[in-house]
Formats: sequence, C-alpha cells, structure tokens
Amino acid sequence: MNPTLIALGILLLVALGMLVYAFSRGDSDKTTKDRLSQFVGDMGQSDSQAEQKEDKRASFTKPIDEAIESQGFAQKIQTELAQANLKITPTEYILLVFMSILSMGALAFLIYRNFPLTLAGAIAGFFLPRIYLGSRKRRRLKEFNDQLGDAISLMANGLRSGYSILQAMDSVGNEMPDPIAEEFQRVVREVQLGISNERAMNNMVRRIPSDDLDLMVTAINIQHEVGGNLAEILEVISFVIRERVRIAGEIKTLTAQGMLSGYIISLLPIVLSLLLYAMNHEYIGRMFRPCEGASPTACPTQPCGWIMTGVGLFLIVIGFIAIQKVVRIEI
Repeated sequence: MNPTLIALGILLLVALGMLVYAFSRGDSDKTTKDRLSQFVGDMGQSDSQAEQKEDKRASFTKPIDEAIESQGFAQKIQTELAQANLKITPTEYILLVFMSILSMGALAFLIYRNFPLTLAGAIAGFFLPRIYLGSRKRRRLKEFNDQLGDAISLMANGLRSGYSILQAMDSVGNEMPDPIAEEFQRVVREVQLGISNERAMNNMVRRIPSDDLDLMVTAINIQHEVGGNLAEILEVISFVIRERVRIAGEIKTLTAQGMLSGYIISLLPIVLSLLLYAMNHEYIGRMFRPCEGASPTACPTQPCGWIMTGVGLFLIVIGFIAIQKVVRIEI
C-alpha cells in the first residue's frame, strides 16, 4: 500500500480524534471565574480547590491564551463561544479549526486524489467549525426566545407577591429549564459577586443577542431610574413576546416547504457531482479534460468545463439567496 496514503489515514484519524475530544470537552463544567471573565474581567479566586482546577487545564494552551487574550479577534471568538455556550477557550477553538482543515483536506485527497478538490475540502474544513458555532448560537437563541415570555410572566408574578427584581430572576433560574435558567442564574451570581444589576443584565444581553431580551432589560433599567409599576410593564412585554413567538411559528410552518426546497435544489447538483466524481473519475473528468488520463501536454485542460461549472455554481448561489429572501419574513 502507498505509504503516503497510510500517513494521510493516520493523520485523518488523529485529527478526527482531536475534533471529538474538543467538542466533548466543550460541554464540561468550568469554574465561575472562567465563565464570568468573558465579560466582567478577572474576579479573583480565594478557594484553593478552584485554583487546583485552574491548574489542571491544558498547560500547552495557557501561554497562547495569555498572549492572544487582549487581541480583538480573540475577544470576538470568546464572545461567540459564550453566546453558543461552548465552554472552550479561543486557543482551543483555533486549534479545532486547524484540525478541521487538516482532516477535511486529507479526507478529500483520499477520496478524489485531486488538488483542486483537496483544496476545496480544506476550505470546507475551515468553515465547518464556524457553521457548527453559528448553528449552536441560533438554536440556543431560539430556545431562549421561546422561554422568555413565560420567564417574564413569572418575574411579574414574583414582583406582585413582593419579590425584588433579583429574587424574581432567581426564581426564574430555579424553576425554568435551560438555557434561560442558566442565564438568569448567571446574572444573580454576578450581582452577588459585586456587579451592579444594570451591568449584569447588559452582560446577559451581550451573551444573548435577543431584541426581546434587550426590550426587557431596557424597561427594567428605565423603571429603576424613573419608577413605575414594573410588574405591569413586564406583563405587557410578556404579551408582546408571546404574540411574536406565535406569529413566527405560524410563518415558519407556512414557509417550511419553500425553505426545504431551496436547500434540496441548491445542494442536490453539488452532492451528485461529487458522488459521481468519486465513483467514476473518467466520466466527470472528461468535462474538464477530453482525454482523461493523458499527459497535460498531449491533452490540455478544457476551459469550457470550468466555465460551465462556474456559471452553474453562480446561478445556484443566486437562486438560493432569492429563495431565502422570499421565505424569510421578519416580524
């Protein structure tokens, strides 16, 4: 067997193993300092057990973390990881991207033995972690927005029964499921550590970029300054959010078929072409080189095939964007 293929196979297995390890580690617990330092800085830890947990973190990533933590791109990555509730450091995320590039590039080479497709696989590997991160952010944001109306009603009822705003948030954190319980508990912990109510809630808005949550936090901050019946205000906001969620659900149901059709129509030609090329190189290869297998000097590349491929991909992208514009309705 070709030693190059063996080496690439080993590299692929190692890269996939590191990807699985990184994602499985991302769901593990972190200390309070790790989770709050993303937005409120270093709070300090006097607990020796917490310090021991900190020392057990991967030692080879800590120097890199310290070197890039002040950089703009690292802070942006850290914010996105917090929004997705993916508990890994920016350095681990960057290593995850490199492993994804290597694994997808090696997999494309093993299947197609073609440099352009190997490069395309490496590029796809670069975007895969970002696609996963974006998908996790959107899913978590949707779950949060679906729970927010009930959470605000619970807070309003707590305020009517004599709770303070912090006690009402604590009741939401204790009685409702994640992710909204986790975020409200985090606000309560930040306030208990000495952060002001306004700053703690603004930190939650940064972690959860929701317009409905921003409306709730703005109402609470204004009421804190000018006074008023906060329970009544929250009840009105809860009603508006419930109606918006209901209408959004109806629109999503009505446009689901169009959205699914857009994905199928866009991906089907690409997936079929890659499968046919993997199964029969000569059949698809004649589109780019009429005499597949001959030397480049004896049989030059056919530019017509590349032009047709480029035009086809361009039209697929334009059609996909048009379908998304039609089926996505903002409320």
